[in-house]
Order: sequence, then structure tokens, then C-alpha cells
Amino acid sequence: MKRVSFAEFGGPDVLQLVDAEEPHAGPGQVRITVRAAGVNPVDWRIREGQFQKERRTVHQPIELPAGIGQDASGVVDEVGEGVEGIEVGDHVFGRGSNTYAEFAVLWAWARMPEGLMFEEAAGYPSVVETALRIIREVGVQPGQTLLVSGASGGVGSAVLQIARERGITVIGTAGAANQDYLRSLGALATTYGEGWVERVRQLGQVDAALDLAGSGVIRELVELTGDPQKVITIGDLGASEFGVRFSGVSGDKAAALAEAAGLISRGKLHIPVEKSYTLAEAPAAHADSQAGHTRGRRVLVV
Repeated sequence: MKRVSFAEFGGPDVLQLVDAEEPHAGPGQVRITVRAAGVNPVDWRIREGQFQKERRTVHQPIELPAGIGQDASGVVDEVGEGVEGIEVGDHVFGRGSNTYAEFAVLWAWARMPEGLMFEEAAGYPSVVETALRIIREVGVQPGQTLLVSGASGGVGSAVLQIARERGITVIGTAGAANQDYLRSLGALATTYGEGWVERVRQLGQVDAALDLAGSGVIRELVELTGDPQKVITIGDLGASEFGVRFSGVSGDKAAALAEAAGLISRGKLHIPVEKSYTLAEAPAAHADSQAGHTRGRRVLVV
């Protein structure tokens, strides 16, 4: 099969489309013929070797050469020992390893909701699990106000919709071009850049805050909430300097995927795909993801 791999840490150009042996489903796993794979910031952080130096995260050291990718949608073609309720031919989306490939093994999955396209489905797994996890970890309650820094990407799009569904007021920061997009998701929107803290204050008292972009705003988020325990980051590995928690990859993936499927089916969650790429275009997908200013998701279509 073909898969995207890298033999050294570095920029997007280290990603290569190579021939590789097909993986197979082990106990408690399924294998899919990949139709689309989600592109996540964690993917290019891994590619750069960021987690090799940062032992406070749950990421394990990587042995090179390595595949890449953790989200995918596709058609089940192998069912591992002990797996029930899923059959060859079922359409699923979920979490696994080395998903930038023609075949991938998933260890958490859910059936794709009716009417959801493979391209769309691949954009949901990690971002929805992350959104559910960090909303829980930051402790924001219905009736309170949550500030989301870097709110227009995939995780931000999910956070805004899930929080609003739970009766939480959301203030979102993003670039000028994405202000209407944030408002369409029910957020009070403002731009980042000079004076952004005061603009946020004018929109309301902040009870909790999430840093999704890792853009060096931790000090200000602590200032706005008044408590580092009321701030969570998924993008700033140096946040502990301010007493703020970095939330890595954890949690009940299967439960999160089931909740995501339910939200999508009820029309309560929609994350647009901003751009699609082929497997060979993975370097461009990473470069675009790192450049920021994303609205929704980027995916690789197989």
C-alpha cells in the first residue's frame, strides 16, 4: 500500500509518499480502507519532533521512519478478535495510527451518521474528543462565559457549538476574516492582535479560557480569568510556567466518537472542510495547517 512517512524530524518537506506493508487489525481493532484522513496540529508537532523533548505530554518517543496521522474515515475490511457490533463493509470514522495511508487500523470508532460524507467524517474524531475533554477539564458551567483563543479551527468550531448547546456563553478570538464565521456558530467574536484583552473585557466577564492556537497568550488568559486553574491549553508546551495545564491526548475516545455521532445526527454539530488534499499533497496540507487562519478542517482524500 501507499502511506505518508517521514524518516527525520523537520519541516513539511520531510513527508514522503512511500510503499509500506499493510497493517492488520489486532484484538479490539478494525482495519479500514481509508477514504479520508484528518489533518491535525498534533500531526505536524509530531513531525517536527516537539514531543520528543516534552516529557510532560502523554506522547511516546517516536522511532523513525514513522507513519503519521490519527484520524480517518473509511470502510471496514477487517474485524479484530473480540470486536462486536461492527462488520466488514460498515462505514466508520475514528481514531487510530498512521492514517495517512490507503489502509489503517482504528482502535476507537463509530458508525458514520446518515448523510455524512467520508471527507467530512475524517475531520471529526480528534477535534470533537479534544473539545469535549477540554470543556470538561476547564470546569466551565452552564450560565458561565468561556473565552476561546484561536476559535475558528476544527477544535474551536467544535468547542463553540458544544458549549452553546450546553448553555455556556462563548467569546471567540480569530482573524478579521473569520469574525462572521464565529458569530454563525453562536459566539461573541473579536479579533486578536493589539488591544484584544480590552476588547474581550468589553464583551463580558470571563469565567474560563481555552488556548487552542499556542500563540503566546497564556499570561493574558490567566489575567482575564484570574486563576491559572481556569485556563487550559492544547497548543503551548510552555504554559506550566504560568501554572496552566497542557491537555494532551487522553480520554475515552469511543465515548467521544459516539457523542459526536449523536450531535451530528441531531444537527447540533457541523465542522466544514476548508480544503482537501491528496496523500501526495500531505506536505502542503501541513504547511497550510501551520500557517493558521483555518476555518474548520483540512483533510487528505484517498
